[in-house]
Amino acid sequence: MRRYGTAALTAAFLTVALAGCGTPAGTDGDLSDDWRPMAAAQQFTPKADECHVIDEATSYLSSYSPVNCVQTHKVETFYVGTFTGALAARTAPPKTESASMRSTFADCDSRAKKFVGGEWRDARLSVQVAPTSPAAWAGGARWYRCDIFELDEINGPNGESDAAIQRSGSLRNALASSSPLHYGCMNEDKWGMLRPVACTAGHQFEYAGAWTAPDRSWADATRDEASIHSACRTVIARYAKVPVDSNLQYRTGTSYRFPNRLLWERGDRGVRCYYWSGGPMIKRSIAGGGTKALPIR
Repeated sequence: MRRYGTAALTAAFLTVALAGCGTPAGTDGDLSDDWRPMAAAQQFTPKADECHVIDEATSYLSSYSPVNCVQTHKVETFYVGTFTGALAARTAPPKTESASMRSTFADCDSRAKKFVGGEWRDARLSVQVAPTSPAAWAGGARWYRCDIFELDEINGPNGESDAAIQRSGSLRNALASSSPLHYGCMNEDKWGMLRPVACTAGHQFEYAGAWTAPDRSWADATRDEASIHSACRTVIARYAKVPVDSNLQYRTGTSYRFPNRLLWERGDRGVRCYYWSGGPMIKRSIAGGGTKALPIR
């Protein structure tokens, strides 16, 4: 009797226990189909219209700390692109100072002109490409940043330096109208740097425009001074609105500022051309002045 009673009690307990493990009301008994699927993993990608206090042409997540462009910063990202084709198939990101980056720089160059509303070389500005870091590249990232930044008034291209300076405010449409960033009239100091002056003040130099040099080595390009002066004379003639003829060399002297080696290796082929009086100072701009502004001498 005792043994029977124990068995009966055990059976009753199992019945209750199994009943407690039944399907609760309002469920289908499948515990797996109600879990939300995990979100797909996402690569870090920077954004356009962000500014940065670090001006290096590399993009590491560890140093990514964007600020609002109204705050003090050094560079502004105006476009984020994607490497494609053979560049994207590489095992590592291309170096900023390499032939493989020329087409990417050209893309940033043309986009920069639209962003600022004019030729950025006409002003104290420079452009760079900042590719993703090697670690991010290994993880599948293929983006690059197009950055633009302001140069020092004296030590910019006039002093052949490409160092970004601190500024505040976006450069969007900065050159769409007259801007203090634009190059104008200048005088050369004892160190050979061109210092800005009012065009109504006595001066010997005036910025006339940029000329695109052929794609060759920096050493070969900088040695060919005769070709550079000839090209800049044509730039000056168009700026002053005088004929491009055999008399042009008697109307104007020329000076130029070549991209430094680092800029050249990045893909910049823009040579800044300057009118040079070669004699007495003048007190007016030659822009659109015609043969009256540039008489034969």
